Amino acid sequence: MNYKEIRPWGEFENLLDNKDCKVKQIIIKSNQAPSYQYHFKREEVWVVVKGTGELNLNGIIHDVKPKNIIHIPIEAKHQIKNTGSDDLVFIEIQLGEYFGEDDIIRLNDNYGRI
Repeated sequence: MNYKEIRPWGEFENLLDNKDCKVKQIIIKSNQAPSYQYHFKREEVWVVVKGTGELNLNGIIHDVKPKNIIHIPIEAKHQIKNTGSDDLVFIEIQLGEYFGEDDIIRLNDNYGRI
């Protein structure tokens, strides 16, 4: 069974977790956003499946929609926000040397997790 975790902004489910990569399905609820953050040990590739949103990548705002493929380099500051009324769903592929949740450096967070 895949590991699933509920967060204040939505949820994620680990689809694959091995020494080479981690793959998650991430669901962000309407008008919610995970923290503005970066990572020292991994880069990420996101494939947007459903919904619409805004990506803040190093201070530059980009609109996101289904079929977008987004590259988040190591140490790039990033945050995605659901700007639509439906769930924003994307697949996150993590690549690097470490995939633990403790490699999240939060810069800003709406849920008091800094």
